[in-house]
Amino acid sequence: MSSAANLFDIKSASLDLLAIVLRSTDLPALQAAIQQRFNSHEPEPFVLDIEQLPAPDSDTLAPVCAMLQQHGLRIAAVRHRDAQYAALAHRLGLPFISGSGGTKSSAESVSTPVAAAPVADSSLPTPTMIIDRPVRAGQQIYAKGGDLVVLEMVSAGAELIADGSIHVYAPLRGRALAGARGNTAARIFVKSMEAELVSIAGVYRTIEQDLPQSIKGKPTQIYLEQERVVMIPLDK
Repeated sequence: MSSAANLFDIKSASLDLLAIVLRSTDLPALQAAIQQRFNSHEPEPFVLDIEQLPAPDSDTLAPVCAMLQQHGLRIAAVRHRDAQYAALAHRLGLPFISGSGGTKSSAESVSTPVAAAPVADSSLPTPTMIIDRPVRAGQQIYAKGGDLVVLEMVSAGAELIADGSIHVYAPLRGRALAGARGNTAARIFVKSMEAELVSIAGVYRTIEQDLPQSIKGKPTQIYLEQERVVMIPLDK
């Protein structure tokens, strides 16, 4: 077995995602291990499990998260059995999952996704997931392989992820990440634009200042144009 196996494991996680279980924050060694293991891996979201780190903190984890993203491994959430690390996750700008690896238990309800099934329609080229209830802070929804449609409000601190496009027929106050596996043609459609962050195919745009009045709280379309996230009003 290669030395890479001593630095991290890949285990099953909730949220229908894999988890990277960190055993070290030695950045050069970890980067070499990631390059060795994921040289030809298709990019997709991961949960970052920090339970086996002796003293995780934002100063050491922020460079690790940046390095993982550079290698196409987008961190969707931070996981630890101790809920006190929720503040650490928030400092990193990530959702927090309280729980450990392995079999999911009822204690992991802090940040579990809203359950939903893809729409069964064989005529569609890709599956579509429909969420017909509010998405609360700390919840994450991932529409793997297709589009995501949300009919109720997405609260601040919630996160939507889809391999295809995202449609929100209500206020979007959390995060929306479309084209998660590199689909640059994916788009985000929002009835009321109030998002914290939007992303198309890994190109992010954080909302650090007030949105322009032309789209703030209004129907908005978001797409990628020459590696730049563009936000325009839908009701011109």
